[in-house]
Amino acid sequence: MAEGTDETRRRFIKGSLGVATGLALAGCTGDSGGESTETTTETTSAETTADGTTTDETTTEDASGESYTVSMVPVGDVTFESVPEKWETYFPGYADMGVALGQADGLSAVGSKSRFYTSYYDELDGVSLDKGSVVELVGDNGIDKEVYYELDNDVHLTDPKWLVSNSFFGLQQKDVDQIVEQVGPFVGNTIFRRTDKWHDYRYYTMYEAFEKVAEVFQKKDQYEAFKSFHDSYLADVKGNLPAAKQRPNGLLCFAASDEPEKFSPYRIDGKGANKKHFHDLGVSDALEGTDVQGLSESNRGKIDYETLLQVDPDALFVRGHETKTREEFQNTVVSFMKDHNVASQLTAVENDDVYRGGPIYQGPIQNLFLTERFATLLYPDTFSGELFDRGKLSNIVAGEF
Repeated sequence: MAEGTDETRRRFIKGSLGVATGLALAGCTGDSGGESTETTTETTSAETTADGTTTDETTTEDASGESYTVSMVPVGDVTFESVPEKWETYFPGYADMGVALGQADGLSAVGSKSRFYTSYYDELDGVSLDKGSVVELVGDNGIDKEVYYELDNDVHLTDPKWLVSNSFFGLQQKDVDQIVEQVGPFVGNTIFRRTDKWHDYRYYTMYEAFEKVAEVFQKKDQYEAFKSFHDSYLADVKGNLPAAKQRPNGLLCFAASDEPEKFSPYRIDGKGANKKHFHDLGVSDALEGTDVQGLSESNRGKIDYETLLQVDPDALFVRGHETKTREEFQNTVVSFMKDHNVASQLTAVENDDVYRGGPIYQGPIQNLFLTERFATLLYPDTFSGELFDRGKLSNIVAGEF
């Protein structure tokens, strides 16, 4: 560990994390050499969200614009003395948010590089990320906390409770506290799914979390331009969807094998960010009304073709094959199902409505492409070709809007 890492981080004003003790909000206080700093404060009133939780967030900004505070559950208030330059995140969806705000060069690490799908950027002029320079946080034995010290990031866009609540990672609350004190703060919320029992605090939608990331990087105008682009695009898509009775129900699952026999189910009707494109396209959950639960840290149950046949979804979405092309997926997974004595009886298999399920983690750029992919696959009589302007999106990512 570098000499002086026990000193207060030069760019940030930090406090302790209260994740282990009832998710107490972090009290972040600063010391500016004994000189007081005049601040202005904006406070939003308590608000009840769609999932029944409440939030009362306060943002404090230095009158000179030099320091600012970002508030996000479960950590609470984190005050920055300057805009972070080097950053990491466990979640590829948050990595995509950073890229969307023009911060790709500062990304140092993600949890699993194999789950961070960057091919979407190839379609956007001037948008790129050197994935080879990105460090993978998770190894065969979990996460070595020393990697945080070695990377020396300005901010960690990761929900710290995700790290300490998953025993495989091998991290404890004291490890997180030390990283905050000696390296940099955590800002983040686990948003990709909503099935973990330990996540008993407020959830954020993809764009609510994206807005917080924009606050961290002080790119609120860029976020607003991106959100406006997304909202306009989505309004066009939704306005042209077939009538509800003509939309499919679907079963979303994970099975990485080219010859799958067992499947880990997800619930499409859940509110996690990983299912946003299905919700936006009006796909209903084929598992609705069944006792099949969605995948979570504590629920690793699997279903077989007999169960699938009982449900018999209109469409089957299989995750674990995102690096394949549509043709490669057809020639492996779908071909196997067509030759399987039970799978071949599925309506989705008979009608060629078996698809790659998309990433488990997704951010705003990836979501635009996924919405386009599934709109053209599920509703080919209505949608075809490119559904959004790549050039305009590239300009927004470049900060030209």
